[in-house]
Amino acid sequence: MGEEKRQLVRSLGMISSLGVCMVASTVIGLAMGYYIDKWLDTSPWFTLILLVFGIASGFRNIFILSERELKRQRKENNEKRNGDDSEREG
Repeated sequence: MGEEKRQLVRSLGMISSLGVCMVASTVIGLAMGYYIDKWLDTSPWFTLILLVFGIASGFRNIFILSERELKRQRKENNEKRNGDDSEREG
């Protein structure tokens, strides 16, 4: 039961980091665009452009973090499978 609980906590942490990553990227892009528009008096162009870049960056980060987590899980599953096979042979 301890291993399952640890895996659950790890998965929840990864999922929450995906949400934070998406929101942070979007807010950073929006804030940068807003302040550049205020500074250059070009409203709303930089806000819209950098908002789109922030959203795209958030999705890119989600993709990268998801791929990393899937690789880690595959590696753990292969190690467990190899460990079970060696126990059966021995």
